[in-house]
Amino acid sequence: MLYFVLRRLLGILLRTFWRPVVEGREHIPREGRVIVASNHLSFIDSIILPLVVTERRITFLAKSEYFTDRSLRNAPSRWFFTAMGAVPVPRGQARAAQASLDTALEVLKREEAFGIYPEGTRSRDGRLYRGRVGVAWLAFAAEAPVLPVGLIGTDRVQPVGARFPRIAKVTVRFAPPIQPKDYAAVAPGLARRQLTDDVIDTIGRLTGQERAPGYNELPAED
Repeated sequence: MLYFVLRRLLGILLRTFWRPVVEGREHIPREGRVIVASNHLSFIDSIILPLVVTERRITFLAKSEYFTDRSLRNAPSRWFFTAMGAVPVPRGQARAAQASLDTALEVLKREEAFGIYPEGTRSRDGRLYRGRVGVAWLAFAAEAPVLPVGLIGTDRVQPVGARFPRIAKVTVRFAPPIQPKDYAAVAPGLARRQLTDDVIDTIGRLTGQERAPGYNELPAED
């Protein structure tokens, strides 16, 4: 209940001040499990997406520090992620990464929508980095379609390091879902890589971002 009240209130603010342009809304599945895979430019991405996807509730993972940091400075983030039903996860270790995927799989098995950033972490230079195959592992394990999303302008709304959002134009573009069954004839390891690359390529076409040659490494503090 709190989730829907909060989304409605924040949605009013979003439409009033930022008036996001949403394209391709017809591609959003209205029911059933789906992985919402987006580029990642700003902290505010995890706020924008649940607010523009009014058809579904999207569950995101959030680093555990947002929930365990009891400081006054972190209070808005802690309250928001708790209210939006985000799932806290540790970061930085292979075991933690697999635990995150296992948690995501549980969400999808409930026929819900799960949000993921295939690049792994925010792009600090605006380029689109190579995707990590966790998104494909999840798609095959859950037999869930992947909905590619391109976010444009969120890095200007809240640049990395900025404490408060600014007024800037935001565009959200959706592409048709990518179906894991289309890779059934490909060897599993290659299929995971191919599906992931197809998701990133689609996001790149949606955003027009410059492509980076490798992976986006997690900073010490992000």
